[in-house]
Amino acid sequence: MRIGIIGAGAIGGTLAALLARAGHRVDVTARGEHLEAIRTGGLVMDGVFGGFTALVGATRELEASPTRDLVILSVKTTGAAQALRENAAAIEGVPLLIVQNGLDAIEAAEAAAITPSALMGGLATWASSHLSPGAVTVTGSGRLFVGAAHGTPTPLVRRIAHTIAEAVDTTVVDDFAGAQWTKLIINQVNALPAITGLSVQEVVADNRLRRILTASMREAVRVGLGAGIDFASLQGLSDATLRRFARMPLWLGQSVPKAMAERMGRVPNPGSTLQSIRRGQATEIDALNGAVVRVADATGQEAAMNRLLTELVHRVERTGEFVPVAEVVELAEAAPVPV
Repeated sequence: MRIGIIGAGAIGGTLAALLARAGHRVDVTARGEHLEAIRTGGLVMDGVFGGFTALVGATRELEASPTRDLVILSVKTTGAAQALRENAAAIEGVPLLIVQNGLDAIEAAEAAAITPSALMGGLATWASSHLSPGAVTVTGSGRLFVGAAHGTPTPLVRRIAHTIAEAVDTTVVDDFAGAQWTKLIINQVNALPAITGLSVQEVVADNRLRRILTASMREAVRVGLGAGIDFASLQGLSDATLRRFARMPLWLGQSVPKAMAERMGRVPNPGSTLQSIRRGQATEIDALNGAVVRVADATGQEAAMNRLLTELVHRVERTGEFVPVAEVVELAEAAPVPV
């Protein structure tokens, strides 16, 4: 297949390298030094998926092509609208797979002035980092989950998932909205690293921060349940598991983030939000913990911990300074929901 990938960052770059290694013709978009590095030396992947240098086409925007079989959008939620506008011609008449965090990826694409032949959603559960031009490092294994934008998967969705499975483990999900919510719970690990400057593993290893993380995860699950969500099964988390987790006392619920950190392995995982902070870019916290807050407000529920974490990430964005752990703990303990 000929595949275009909009956004060759941590996730998109990994997908590009894996698909190229599987024999597909891949074109990517990038900017600045990252674009020049890919053009001159290829896109270099290392880590748990193995080492590979992918010789891919690289431009600022995808060129329209009658022979392209699939376009994958894999940019942060903060840049999605602009990326869709800039690549509208390349998307026209081609299946579009959006691999993105948060809850609004499908709605945002449908609101944009684009005309793909089909619209699908994707969720990547491996951990990867893009910290230097032309390179991505995969620090934790995982798979890609693919679903139809609405309703049950079509034959086209299954064919595309089968093709991507040649490069990376891929699972078709029947309820993409439920899968988005489960990924939103997994993505709760992103806020505290961005606030403190610590890795996910360091956050989970700290008893005080682990309690805060557990409280925010449990709160997010409760908000989802209150909104009528049935969680899909991802990364060892199922609807039944998360419903039990929502009822657990805080001390027992800490086993969930502990297990998540163990799956990440020993290589420090900064999380995608901290990576954005380090690059001086706007984070997508409003699409993560902020999404929990918006759903809670819309459904008459409380999300004090997610509200606090969202505000603290924005504080780091404004000031450029991480928040001391002791202050984070003090603020969390003063929140309406005790930790």
